[in-house]
Amino acid sequence: MSKSFFPPQRTLMGPGPSDVSPRVLAALSRPTIGHLDPEFIGLMDDIKGLLQAAFKTGNELTLPVSAPGSAGMEAVFSNLLEAGDKVIVCQNGVFGGRMQENVERCGATAIMVQDDWGLPVDPDKLEQALVSNPDAVAVAFVHAETSTGVRSDAQALCALARQFDCLAIVDAVTSLAGIELCVDDWGIDAVYSGTQKCLSCVPGLSPVSFSERAITRIRNRRQRVQSWFLDMNLIMDYWGGDSKRSYHHTAPVNAMYALHESLLMVQEEGLEAAWARHDHHHQAFVAGIEALGLSLIVSPDARLPQLNAVEIPPGIDEAAVRRHLLQSWNLEIGAGLGSLATKVWRIGLMGHAANQQNVLLCLSALGSTLQSMGAAVNPDAAMAAAHEFYSV
Repeated sequence: MSKSFFPPQRTLMGPGPSDVSPRVLAALSRPTIGHLDPEFIGLMDDIKGLLQAAFKTGNELTLPVSAPGSAGMEAVFSNLLEAGDKVIVCQNGVFGGRMQENVERCGATAIMVQDDWGLPVDPDKLEQALVSNPDAVAVAFVHAETSTGVRSDAQALCALARQFDCLAIVDAVTSLAGIELCVDDWGIDAVYSGTQKCLSCVPGLSPVSFSERAITRIRNRRQRVQSWFLDMNLIMDYWGGDSKRSYHHTAPVNAMYALHESLLMVQEEGLEAAWARHDHHHQAFVAGIEALGLSLIVSPDARLPQLNAVEIPPGIDEAAVRRHLLQSWNLEIGAGLGSLATKVWRIGLMGHAANQQNVLLCLSALGSTLQSMGAAVNPDAAMAAAHEFYSV
């Protein structure tokens, strides 16, 4: 006979989901009300304003899609693209490949700009592709590539898109609230993210934002959006159009409570302070990792503070390490994806998890585990280096 499920208390330091604050978990347990209740509509307005602040945008069409980040990605592509369109897609990891998949499923053509995994997108390559494809309608790239831990220069890439009269489509799933992201100042036309990364909310919602240029394109489509559920022409009216709050779908009310609480926490800390906190603990973690005898695959100038791709020592069974950390330390770190599978661990310092206690826990647990498996590492030096960083 099945019983109530009580999960173990884990420390989540993988690529997501991240640790959720007790304050956000408590918000989930508040009484459920109707999704058209005037009180809930007021909450929707507040969520919208808080998301605009987090994205640093005044875009009217800014909202959380009632589904995970992958649905946010699909919402962006399915609304902006039609059959026969041409899109320049920059790929330097797994999630650029998912962009390509979305472009092609819309009946559009993806012109791929490839960079090695672990390197940022090369603006010169993008410019060459734009010159060679003057009929392209959009440029798409991942700001913070979760599969490699690399940050691309979103501002420069968006400037190129605008120079060639293309829409700029940006994956900010891992960057929102973790590193600088300025939707309006950088000229981003469509951006999507997830709640389970640096916002430290529960999985299941995808914040998106569309510029006026993007909205104009959506309004003037030749064909209907192929997805009814993700059609922004319909969702606009639910999130505040001319026919304010017309029924579209039953919103995940309690998940919205959680998102609102997580956004309040970002507001209270300050967005720039949140970016600085992620970088601060990343620097401590890197000091410890290097003293341990390991290294990161991404150069310092392009690293994501919230996602660290750590090289696996020779002869070490990476899955056995992760299994031991989970079973003995209740600590979750992530495996590599694609061409980096078995080559790196992906260790997250996202949102609520980006703190000194977690940095020290991970260094201690990883160091002792690797030492017990015969790796040439120095756990004492790792802890000393992190403590020295924090003592300054």
